[in-house]
Amino acid sequence: MSDLRLVAHQARYDLKAFVREPAALFFTVILPLIFLVLFVALFGNEDVQVGDRTVSGSTYYVPGIITLSIVSATFVNLAMILVNEREAGQLKRLRGTPLPQWVFIAGRVGMGVLVATAMTVLMLVIGVLVYGVDLPGLPIVGFFVVALLGAASFAALGIAVTRGIPSRSAASAVTNAIVLPLYFVSGIFVPADSIPDWVNQVGDLFPVKRLYVALLAALDPEASGLGIQWEDLAVVVAWGVAGALIAFWTFRWTPKDS
Repeated sequence: MSDLRLVAHQARYDLKAFVREPAALFFTVILPLIFLVLFVALFGNEDVQVGDRTVSGSTYYVPGIITLSIVSATFVNLAMILVNEREAGQLKRLRGTPLPQWVFIAGRVGMGVLVATAMTVLMLVIGVLVYGVDLPGLPIVGFFVVALLGAASFAALGIAVTRGIPSRSAASAVTNAIVLPLYFVSGIFVPADSIPDWVNQVGDLFPVKRLYVALLAALDPEASGLGIQWEDLAVVVAWGVAGALIAFWTFRWTPKDS
């Protein structure tokens, strides 16, 4: 079997295991939908000022919830699943098989990207049909390029962070302690023009805000070309490359007490 087919096979296997886990499905699929409905219901569909342009509330919140969905499907989901499997001894047994480490990591990244892509499409469909979000022309291609690269980057970061999570009971606490503050400083829950400048500057350092800003720019009805903000995308990809290197060199297969 070729390397690519082996990665695809591993990704399909991991995806089947994911869809059979009710808790993972709820937090990855249902919770973002609840957030989208609540945000639009609470804050309405009135225009929001984003930098020097104005967009509708739904156009603002849909990319934000898509960002949340991507992070949840990749970073949070992968970190929690891998720590659970590691502490249960499943990864230790897997390590004894001929499966190469890079194929295992690539398969998990592929699974995360597939789930994140499905969530992106679902959120866009709901945004268009329910909330009247206007899809741009060519920039929608850039939107999916950003979403795919963002999903791969956060999947790599999710695998990398498992090294610092000591136990199954700590997995949820650690991942949420990382992402929840970033959601707030990145403008996911609160519009950027309502956040102090210094908080916005802190958010600029991290990939959550950069991914959100890039998605929002590509979904802007006035976007031109592919609508990709290359600087923001470059920051997201740089974080992802760093995560991939850390994951490859420091990934732990055995439980802490073994």
